Amino acid sequence: MGDLNKLTAAEAALRIERREITSEELVRDCLVRIEAREDEVSAWPYIDPNRAIDQALLCDRTPRRSRLHGIPVGVKDVIETADMPTTHGSAIYAGHIPASDAACVALAREAGAVILGKTVTTEFAAVTPGKTANPCDTRRTPGGSSSGSAAAVADFMVPIALGI
Repeated sequence: MGDLNKLTAAEAALRIERREITSEELVRDCLVRIEAREDEVSAWPYIDPNRAIDQALLCDRTPRRSRLHGIPVGVKDVIETADMPTTHGSAIYAGHIPASDAACVALAREAGAVILGKTVTTEFAAVTPGKTANPCDTRRTPGGSSSGSAAAVADFMVPIALGI
């Protein structure tokens, strides 16, 4: 398809609902964009393309649950995910896998969202900057603790991301 990653979440949801596109096609276009731009933007400390495609394929085979059904979502790395590392942007939590999802992640999964991966945060969502670059000017930072989520959405890597 190409360029489906440039759809807003609302546009993508409508097109999935109308069966004009599949979640798999949308996720694959997002992954292509991430592959092309991640070295410059550095928005993702963790992403598992195969898991994301598997989630999308499941969404395409199951009844629609909500407007989020089949929509890829990035999750800020201070928000717990039971099947992905949550490092809080800190080396002391490297490889940490929480026992359960945070409520917002659990609700997104229940709604049928595809949890694409974890986005960069400042250490403990505080002041130590993360590695993320502003996608409009990679010499600059997007700033703030949700920098990875903001950059991922701004650079069309994912249509929506969680940040707190």
